[in-house]
Amino acid sequence: MEPILAVTAGLAVGMLFSWLKLPLPAPPTLTGILGAFGVFLGSVIYRMVVR
Repeated sequence: MEPILAVTAGLAVGMLFSWLKLPLPAPPTLTGILGAFGVFLGSVIYRMVVR
């Protein structure tokens, strides 16, 4: 359920920023998105190793 809410919120924010003609508050390329995912994944792996 949380991923669906996150995607819905992201869509709403993206549409709002586009409507207001503001720059998107997210990386505009797939590389930037993958980098953000890597940061998240690194955090998850670190927490698993520390346990």
